[in-house]
Amino acid sequence: MAHFYGNPYVQCTHLFLSNFIRTFSHSGPNLGHSSNNGSYLVRIVLGLEYDGCHFCGWQGQPSGCSIQDTLEAALSRIAHSSIQVITAGRTDAGVHATYQVVHFDTQAQRPLSAWVRGVNALLPNSMAVLWVSKSSDNFHARYSSTERCYLYLLLNHPVRAGLYHGKVGWFHLPLNLERMRDAAQILLGEHDFSAFRAAECQAKSPVRNVTKLEIIQQGDIIAFEIRANAFLYHMVRNIIGSLVYVGKGKYPPQWMRELLESRDRTHAAPTFSATGLYLAGITYDPKWKLPRFIEPPLTAVLPRMSRARKNLFTNYTNRP
Repeated sequence: MAHFYGNPYVQCTHLFLSNFIRTFSHSGPNLGHSSNNGSYLVRIVLGLEYDGCHFCGWQGQPSGCSIQDTLEAALSRIAHSSIQVITAGRTDAGVHATYQVVHFDTQAQRPLSAWVRGVNALLPNSMAVLWVSKSSDNFHARYSSTERCYLYLLLNHPVRAGLYHGKVGWFHLPLNLERMRDAAQILLGEHDFSAFRAAECQAKSPVRNVTKLEIIQQGDIIAFEIRANAFLYHMVRNIIGSLVYVGKGKYPPQWMRELLESRDRTHAAPTFSATGLYLAGITYDPKWKLPRFIEPPLTAVLPRMSRARKNLFTNYTNRP
């Protein structure tokens, strides 16, 4: 069962952390397995959120600038030993997460609150552990997932964002919502998504099953929600770029079908900006008893990002 603990941005001293760990360390329930050297390991699952603007992506780097580097350093201090995490999905530099999941194995016997409050005290304000759960060694953050959900928030306004810089993508020309929705429907279902696959993608198969692609508008913000059993490298951002081409009138909605059938990346639009992209949900079988992400996830990030003008382009062009 997962546990939640108060404000994820708790500030505390190193002395407090040491006393916290010493005072509350315990053996815990019998959920674990043995390592190669015979020591007892427990598998811990964490839910995270982070602002991708402050990191060089998920994947660990020699410079230590990544989300993985930062998280593992904090976890290792709590465990008093080296911790390596496995993530549900690696995000690029500038990509955010409202619901990321990782797991790791450790010999350290800590109260569950140590993996939330203790770790958060060591993390920068741009990252937080939201919940923790103990699991069996059969659980895998990546391979146990059944579906992933991404959001893309696009500011459709003549002037770029200031307040929400780094949190939204931007396109300056008017976009036709209905044309983009018609094009999006073509992508639903199981297809070969080679036309939306980056050259660096290492996936064995380009076939993916898109279960949802919804586009809504609130004020100046256009929000794209896309769900699939898995995604290819840059697949979401390449789809967004092509939908924007349709929305601005460069191509008709039917062009999206032509792209799918071509299986040629060079025929699609350029990769859209990473800013504005959010990993918003990972779905698991209920047997793992992990917290679900917010349904619908748009409510987690969209409401306060709208400038809420009735006619954004008219208001802009009619100013004296």
